[in-house]
Amino acid sequence: MIPVLSSQGLFLFQSWRWLRYCYVLGLLMLSLVFTGCTLDGADRTVGSDKVIHLTLWQGVNPPANREVLRSLIERFNCSHPQIQVESLYVGQPDQQMPKILAAVVGNAVPDLLWFNPTLTGQLVELDAIRPLEDWLNASAVRQQIDPVLFETMQFGEHIWSVPFGTNNVGVFYHPEMFQAAGITQAPQTWEQLQQAARQLTQDTDGDGRIDQHGMLLGLGKGEFTVFTWLPFLWSAGAEIIQGDPANIDGTHPSIVQPGTIAALQLWRNLIEDGSAVLSLPERGFELDQFLAGKVAMQLSGPWTLGQLRQTGVDFGVFPIPAAQQSATALGGENLFVFKTNPERESAAWTFAEYVLSEGFQTEWALQTGYLPVNLQSRQSSVYQKFIAQQPAVAVFLQQMAVARSRPVFPGYARVSENLGRALEATLLGQSTPAEALEASQRRLDLIFDQSP
Repeated sequence: MIPVLSSQGLFLFQSWRWLRYCYVLGLLMLSLVFTGCTLDGADRTVGSDKVIHLTLWQGVNPPANREVLRSLIERFNCSHPQIQVESLYVGQPDQQMPKILAAVVGNAVPDLLWFNPTLTGQLVELDAIRPLEDWLNASAVRQQIDPVLFETMQFGEHIWSVPFGTNNVGVFYHPEMFQAAGITQAPQTWEQLQQAARQLTQDTDGDGRIDQHGMLLGLGKGEFTVFTWLPFLWSAGAEIIQGDPANIDGTHPSIVQPGTIAALQLWRNLIEDGSAVLSLPERGFELDQFLAGKVAMQLSGPWTLGQLRQTGVDFGVFPIPAAQQSATALGGENLFVFKTNPERESAAWTFAEYVLSEGFQTEWALQTGYLPVNLQSRQSSVYQKFIAQQPAVAVFLQQMAVARSRPVFPGYARVSENLGRALEATLLGQSTPAEALEASQRRLDLIFDQSP
């Protein structure tokens, strides 16, 4: 229930907000006076020859989250006058990859990269990034990182990145649609998910055409579609990598398994019975149909909470329904330090340590919906109040206990691409799940030289 304020209470509330705004603004202006920091990140008190300028490449979305990042980087630049970080948006992951590889080959790399950790193996093979364990082990912030996230940071014997923000996949839904369909409990199994999707698929205006579908599924062979489907694969007991991912020579993908077939068949069943619709190709992350009330459920993560709060749409979140076991995909991006020179690399680590700090993580989480990677941030009174106001956040935090990292090894991009091809062929009705996976496995066998 939303409390209603009297006109007097509303006036006092608005006055309090204005006073708080003036107080914060006053503190900011005082800090600028004493530090000589300007809002554009420049520094008046330090000569340009003493300043280390670093470049951060990132693909932060939605745009509002990029503004949050800009503000937090300004804060770093103001408090570190001898290190100035410039943030550049270089597109979404599929757009970034050619730029990153071209930068490495052309010896024109950024100092820092914001990207999901599946890229680690490729960057290690290219000898492009700096191992971070010496710095991390000497830092007090190491003990504050959620232990679950170390799986995303490690490859072989080294730590190659640190988490910037984390998340996982859940099911967003419209509570009023559930109530209207007589669904009183969130689905916990695949069977219950299918049943709920059928109940929620309706002709709401009586014109003889379905205008509300139970669920939206991502269409495409890109990483986002694969990312949102992997929880179902793991829940069915499947693994896509046989052997140790850190052992390049001993790793090979094996994607034709009962669990992978079952997970593909589940999504195909939802399409075949008309209870789910597909997104536009490679646009499964967009919430347009959910916000418009055309679908009752959609797979997404806490990165969309900020956007949803701004729309005012009523929503809830429940964990991924399970087959054999509960599972979700661990998402988020890590921060990589490229090899440049000792001075620049040390400065880049200073920024990475700032990103890991409780203050940064709390602010980033409050304004974007990402989960803090810092345990002290999660336990802070400010963040606990945020959780109380945003029950959806608690669902994602609880799912961290069953979250799985995508394999961190050089061939992951090839595996993901071929899983994506199988997903696309299945969802478009071009192949059965088994046929689609077998075709992808043949391509992977050729790539990894594992042909029988």
